[in-house]
Amino acid sequence: MAELTGPETATPTASTEPGVPRDARHWAAKVGPVQGFGKLWQKTYSVEVGASISPQDAIAVWKAHFPEFWPRGNRFAGALTGIRPGDVALLDIAVGGGVKMSTGVFVLYADAESFTFATPQGHQFAGWNTFSAERAGEATVVQTQVLLRAGDPLYELGMPVMHRMEDRFWVQTMTALAQRLGVTDPEVRTSSVVMDSKRQWRRAGNVWHNAMARSVLQTIVPPRRQSRQGQVAPSRSQQVPA
Repeated sequence: MAELTGPETATPTASTEPGVPRDARHWAAKVGPVQGFGKLWQKTYSVEVGASISPQDAIAVWKAHFPEFWPRGNRFAGALTGIRPGDVALLDIAVGGGVKMSTGVFVLYADAESFTFATPQGHQFAGWNTFSAERAGEATVVQTQVLLRAGDPLYELGMPVMHRMEDRFWVQTMTALAQRLGVTDPEVRTSSVVMDSKRQWRRAGNVWHNAMARSVLQTIVPPRRQSRQGQVAPSRSQQVPA
């Protein structure tokens, strides 16, 4: 199966307007890319789902039930109308220790055989995820391909752990999808390649928007409470003993 390199490889469709790319209606309105800090990685997770499922049918199921394939403890809150270009979805990602990172994704591209999410500022990864299906010989293969950099220096320090978490997350997701499509014992193939070993130090300031740090603070710092007189009273952890 040919490895996709990003959303630009998605299947084009016809347009009736002169001078407009054939796949223009499948793209979200122009947005600026989020630039990451760390090494550039390409990670691919793919699984065969048999000859009886067409690529279009596989993607239709994936779009319609996308959150259901995620590992337990993670939440994807997208639009009720399905996955369409320009949609924004909110994510709660379990990072361990009872902490969840609150972030989101932007639907950059979507057609009958693929769709692509781009990450926002503050996400642990700067890049995009492309979800696709295509024929490989007689079988249909579904694939998640992630092109990413760590968003900032703090995330880059945690990349050895995050790589393992990312791999486990998508292997479980692809396994659940294949089982929904009728595969009894799915075998998910994975690959990980460094596309650029350089770090982009000019992006070090991204740490200010680190969603994980902000989520941890929201978890460990209790909200202030209103006193009966209508004044703000500090929580016990904020009170200073006399």
